Amino acid sequence: KATSSDSQRRLFYLINAYVSGIAAVAYFAMLSGQGWIVVAGCRQFFYARYIDWAITTPLLLLDLALLAGVDTVTIISIIGADLLMVFGGFMGAVSTLTAVKWFWFMFALAMGALVLVAVTRTFREAMHLTSDPLRDRGRIELYGRLSWLTVVMWSFYPLVWLFGEGFAAFSVSFEVVAYTITDLVSKVGFGFMVAQGH
Repeated sequence: KATSSDSQRRLFYLINAYVSGIAAVAYFAMLSGQGWIVVAGCRQFFYARYIDWAITTPLLLLDLALLAGVDTVTIISIIGADLLMVFGGFMGAVSTLTAVKWFWFMFALAMGALVLVAVTRTFREAMHLTSDPLRDRGRIELYGRLSWLTVVMWSFYPLVWLFGEGFAAFSVSFEVVAYTITDLVSKVGFGFMVAQGH
Protein backbone atom coordinates (compact mmCIF):
# COMPACT_ATOMS: atom_id res chain seq x y z
CA LYS A 1 0.00 0.00 0.00
CA ALA A 2 2.90 2.36 0.74
CA THR A 3 4.23 2.26 -2.83
CA SER A 4 0.88 3.05 -4.43
CA SER A 5 0.15 6.07 -2.21
CA ASP A 6 1.06 9.68 -2.69
CA SER A 7 4.27 10.86 -1.01
CA GLN A 8 2.53 12.24 2.12
CA ARG A 9 0.75 8.96 2.80
CA ARG A 10 3.86 6.98 1.97
CA LEU A 11 5.73 9.00 4.61
CA PHE A 12 3.19 7.91 7.26
CA TYR A 13 3.50 4.28 6.21
CA LEU A 14 7.29 4.40 6.27
CA ILE A 15 7.41 6.07 9.69
CA ASN A 16 5.14 3.37 11.11
CA ALA A 17 7.08 0.59 9.41
CA TYR A 18 10.25 1.90 11.05
CA VAL A 19 8.53 2.19 14.43
CA SER A 20 7.42 -1.44 14.32
CA GLY A 21 10.71 -2.64 12.81
CA ILE A 22 12.87 -0.89 15.40
CA ALA A 23 10.70 -2.21 18.22
CA ALA A 24 10.92 -5.73 16.75
CA VAL A 25 14.72 -5.54 16.59
CA ALA A 26 14.89 -4.30 20.20
CA TYR A 27 12.64 -7.12 21.37
CA PHE A 28 14.71 -9.63 19.41
CA ALA A 29 17.83 -8.33 21.17
CA MET A 30 16.17 -8.71 24.56
CA LEU A 31 14.81 -12.16 23.71
CA SER A 32 18.22 -13.36 22.52
CA GLY A 33 19.90 -12.37 25.78
CA GLN A 34 21.32 -9.06 24.59
CA GLY A 35 20.37 -5.51 25.48
CA TRP A 36 20.32 -5.96 29.24
CA ILE A 37 22.54 -5.55 32.28
CA VAL A 38 22.21 -6.26 35.99
CA VAL A 39 21.55 -3.18 38.13
CA ALA A 40 21.39 -2.58 41.87
CA GLY A 41 19.63 -5.34 43.76
CA CYS A 42 20.64 -7.91 41.14
CA ARG A 43 17.70 -6.86 38.97
CA GLN A 44 17.79 -7.42 35.22
CA PHE A 45 17.52 -4.09 33.37
CA PHE A 46 16.69 -4.04 29.64
CA TYR A 47 18.45 -0.98 28.25
CA ALA A 48 17.51 -2.03 24.69
CA ARG A 49 14.00 -0.88 25.55
CA TYR A 50 15.25 2.67 26.15
CA ILE A 51 17.17 2.70 22.87
CA ASP A 52 13.95 1.57 21.18
CA TRP A 53 11.93 4.33 22.89
CA ALA A 54 14.52 7.00 22.08
CA ILE A 55 13.98 6.26 18.40
CA THR A 56 10.35 5.15 18.14
CA THR A 57 8.57 7.63 20.40
CA PRO A 58 9.89 10.65 18.46
CA LEU A 59 8.74 8.94 15.26
CA LEU A 60 5.25 8.43 16.72
CA LEU A 61 5.15 12.08 17.74
CA LEU A 62 6.31 13.06 14.26
CA ASP A 63 3.38 11.06 12.86
CA LEU A 64 0.93 12.93 15.06
CA ALA A 65 2.53 16.31 14.37
CA LEU A 66 2.52 15.85 10.60
CA LEU A 67 -1.08 14.68 10.68
CA ALA A 68 -2.04 17.76 12.72
CA GLY A 69 -0.04 20.19 10.56
CA VAL A 70 2.23 21.33 13.40
CA ASP A 71 5.08 23.73 12.61
CA THR A 72 8.70 22.54 12.62
CA VAL A 73 9.79 24.47 15.73
CA THR A 74 7.00 22.95 17.80
CA ILE A 75 7.79 19.47 16.47
CA ILE A 76 11.46 19.82 17.42
CA SER A 77 10.66 21.15 20.90
CA ILE A 78 8.20 18.35 21.67
CA ILE A 79 10.55 15.67 20.35
CA GLY A 80 13.25 17.22 22.56
CA ALA A 81 10.97 16.92 25.60
CA ASP A 82 10.20 13.34 24.61
CA LEU A 83 13.90 12.45 24.41
CA LEU A 84 14.46 14.04 27.83
CA MET A 85 11.55 11.94 29.16
CA VAL A 86 13.16 8.72 27.90
CA PHE A 87 16.57 9.83 29.21
CA GLY A 88 15.07 10.57 32.64
CA GLY A 89 13.45 7.15 32.80
CA PHE A 90 16.72 5.49 31.82
CA MET A 91 18.76 7.44 34.38
CA GLY A 92 16.24 6.68 37.11
CA ALA A 93 16.28 2.99 36.28
CA VAL A 94 20.07 2.73 36.55
CA SER A 95 20.43 5.02 39.58
CA THR A 96 21.63 3.36 42.77
CA LEU A 97 20.81 6.26 45.10
CA THR A 98 17.14 6.41 46.04
CA ALA A 99 16.87 10.21 45.97
CA VAL A 100 18.54 10.36 42.56
CA LYS A 101 16.29 7.60 41.19
CA TRP A 102 13.17 9.49 42.20
CA PHE A 103 14.55 12.81 40.95
CA TRP A 104 14.98 11.28 37.50
CA PHE A 105 11.52 9.69 37.65
CA MET A 106 9.92 13.05 38.50
CA PHE A 107 11.96 14.73 35.76
CA ALA A 108 10.75 12.12 33.25
CA LEU A 109 7.15 12.62 34.42
CA ALA A 110 7.44 16.39 33.93
CA MET A 111 8.78 15.91 30.40
CA GLY A 112 6.08 13.32 29.71
CA ALA A 113 3.42 15.76 30.89
CA LEU A 114 4.74 18.37 28.43
CA VAL A 115 4.54 15.81 25.63
CA LEU A 116 1.00 14.74 26.50
CA VAL A 117 -0.18 18.35 26.78
CA ALA A 118 1.28 18.97 23.33
CA VAL A 119 -0.55 15.95 21.91
CA THR A 120 -3.89 16.85 23.49
CA ARG A 121 -3.73 20.61 23.18
CA THR A 122 -0.96 22.14 21.04
CA PHE A 123 -1.20 19.61 18.22
CA ARG A 124 -5.01 19.64 18.36
CA GLU A 125 -5.06 23.45 18.08
CA ALA A 126 -2.74 23.23 15.07
CA MET A 127 -5.08 20.63 13.57
CA HIS A 128 -8.03 23.01 13.83
CA LEU A 129 -6.03 25.89 12.32
CA THR A 130 -4.85 23.83 9.34
CA SER A 131 -8.08 21.91 8.62
CA ASP A 132 -11.42 22.48 7.04
CA PRO A 133 -13.94 20.70 9.31
CA LEU A 134 -15.96 19.42 6.34
CA ARG A 135 -13.19 18.56 3.88
CA ASP A 136 -10.73 17.18 6.49
CA ARG A 137 -13.22 15.35 8.68
CA GLY A 138 -11.48 11.97 8.28
CA ARG A 139 -8.09 13.48 9.15
CA ILE A 140 -9.53 15.21 12.23
CA GLU A 141 -11.20 11.99 13.41
CA LEU A 142 -8.01 9.98 12.80
CA TYR A 143 -5.98 12.46 14.82
CA GLY A 144 -8.54 12.25 17.63
CA ARG A 145 -8.29 8.44 17.78
CA LEU A 146 -4.50 8.40 17.53
CA SER A 147 -3.98 11.12 20.11
CA TRP A 148 -6.19 9.42 22.68
CA LEU A 149 -4.56 6.06 22.02
CA THR A 150 -1.20 7.74 22.62
CA VAL A 151 -2.29 9.50 25.81
CA VAL A 152 -3.90 6.40 27.32
CA MET A 153 -1.13 3.97 26.40
CA TRP A 154 1.74 6.32 27.26
CA SER A 155 0.15 6.80 30.69
CA PHE A 156 0.83 3.12 31.43
CA TYR A 157 4.61 3.41 30.95
CA PRO A 158 5.29 5.42 34.14
CA LEU A 159 3.01 3.07 36.10
CA VAL A 160 4.97 0.03 34.94
CA TRP A 161 8.24 1.89 35.64
CA LEU A 162 7.02 2.88 39.10
CA PHE A 163 6.25 -0.68 40.19
CA GLY A 164 8.93 -2.37 38.10
CA GLU A 165 12.13 -0.37 37.95
CA GLY A 166 11.07 2.03 40.71
CA PHE A 167 9.86 -0.02 43.68
CA ALA A 168 10.82 -3.41 42.20
CA ALA A 169 7.37 -4.62 43.25
CA PHE A 170 6.80 -6.32 39.89
CA SER A 171 8.89 -9.29 38.91
CA VAL A 172 11.12 -8.70 35.89
CA SER A 173 8.95 -11.14 33.93
CA PHE A 174 5.76 -9.24 34.74
CA GLU A 175 7.47 -5.95 33.91
CA VAL A 176 8.56 -7.30 30.51
CA VAL A 177 5.04 -8.55 29.73
CA ALA A 178 3.47 -5.24 30.79
CA TYR A 179 5.88 -3.20 28.66
CA THR A 180 5.43 -5.58 25.72
CA ILE A 181 1.64 -5.29 25.74
CA THR A 182 1.86 -1.52 26.07
CA ASP A 183 4.39 -1.33 23.23
CA LEU A 184 2.30 -3.54 20.97
CA VAL A 185 -0.81 -1.42 21.39
CA SER A 186 0.92 1.97 21.33
CA LYS A 187 3.15 1.17 18.32
CA VAL A 188 1.66 -1.60 16.21
CA GLY A 189 -1.93 -0.62 17.03
CA PHE A 190 -1.07 2.98 16.20
CA GLY A 191 0.42 1.89 12.87
CA PHE A 192 -2.67 -0.11 11.96
CA MET A 193 -4.89 2.86 12.80
CA VAL A 194 -2.78 5.12 10.55
CA ALA A 195 -2.93 2.59 7.70
CA GLN A 196 -6.70 2.21 8.11
CA GLY A 197 -7.21 5.97 8.32
CA HIS A 198 -5.31 6.70 5.13
